[in-house]
Amino acid sequence: MNSVKNQKRIVSLQDISCLGQCSLTVALPILSAMGHETVILPSAVLSTHTGNWKGFTFRDLTDDIPGILDHWDSYDIKFDGIYTGYIGNAAQFDMALRMKETMLNEGAPLIIDPAMADYGKLYTGFDGEFVKKMAAYSANADYLLPNITEAAFITGMEYKERLTYDTEYIGKLVGAMLEMGAKNVVLTGVEYKEGEIGVCVCDRETGTMQYYFGEKLPTSVHGTGDIFASVFTGALIRGYDVLESASKAAKFVRLTIENTPSTHVYGANFEGILSKVNDI
Repeated sequence: MNSVKNQKRIVSLQDISCLGQCSLTVALPILSAMGHETVILPSAVLSTHTGNWKGFTFRDLTDDIPGILDHWDSYDIKFDGIYTGYIGNAAQFDMALRMKETMLNEGAPLIIDPAMADYGKLYTGFDGEFVKKMAAYSANADYLLPNITEAAFITGMEYKERLTYDTEYIGKLVGAMLEMGAKNVVLTGVEYKEGEIGVCVCDRETGTMQYYFGEKLPTSVHGTGDIFASVFTGALIRGYDVLESASKAAKFVRLTIENTPSTHVYGANFEGILSKVNDI
């Protein structure tokens, strides 16, 4: 485990969903448990996440962020990584890039989870104009972590359902994101055959695609994408390579699904196994 002397500091820009086990309420405990000082920059505050809930409240915090960054700048605060997730206002993309330009230690990465869509559809509140801005922002990623749906939206390619695509389709998706500017792509939710789900990783320098596959469980729960991105970020900043980080994240996601009762429909019970996050 990291000592205070060599502890890394990560800043995460995404929302606080007060109820729902996602976004910052996932990122903060997971990154902290992995030994990192975790600084939060809330993009918005929601009463619940936007899936499976009706009538949720949403408070946009865009106007508060410049003042927070100014304050950090006045103390010359630096970070060993930036991790962005759900961003409800595209104006915040420039604020994240400001952090990348002025607040990152040398060699530190910008990790982008373009959290905006799944199962072929955009999340509530997003539209085509937002997709264009997300695509432009994602081009700045050192590590881009989309699911299949988000990758299709970002690249403008056709979305294909699970088990209907092949390695050529995945290769084109990944290649298009690298060509846009992302340095590394970590594509989640890759399914070539029944009963198996995995992650494809590829870097722009070599263009070599690598995979991690595991058993696909019969159930799915909300928030596993945020859990994956958080564990991936924590592992990467601890010095694991991209495939190791992705495999650790995928394994922990599986554990959380196994640990979540079928009656718990709005999130994943990661808290009950958080002590295992450094053992995988």
